[in-house]
Amino acid sequence: MKNSKVVFVLIALLGAMISVNAQRTVVKVYPKHGTVVHKVAKAKVVLYKNTNFRFSNGVWYKPRGAKFVVCAAPIGIKVRTLPRGNKVVHINGRKLYKYKGIWYKKKGRGYVVVNA
Repeated sequence: MKNSKVVFVLIALLGAMISVNAQRTVVKVYPKHGTVVHKVAKAKVVLYKNTNFRFSNGVWYKPRGAKFVVCAAPIGIKVRTLPRGNKVVHINGRKLYKYKGIWYKKKGRGYVVVNA
């Protein structure tokens, strides 16, 4: 009888731990413009007007010495792929893509930052 109570309590604790773990949500916080970082994880380098911008998960970075500064996406800069989670929006007959407040237009095999 005592052993069955111990087993029951262990199963209940294990079940509680599994249910708490299943309810965990990941919240991504994107840095504000002007934030300085030392490294940019999994960044794609995009050359635009003689500057090597970094593009990582929808955030644009501009080099400043050995560091990088979060910046607004330069109008006219082109990327090959958009981050997951972008939204398709039709404005005045134009098909645009929006991600984190940045508007993109399909052009050739890539996407160009535009004003909406």
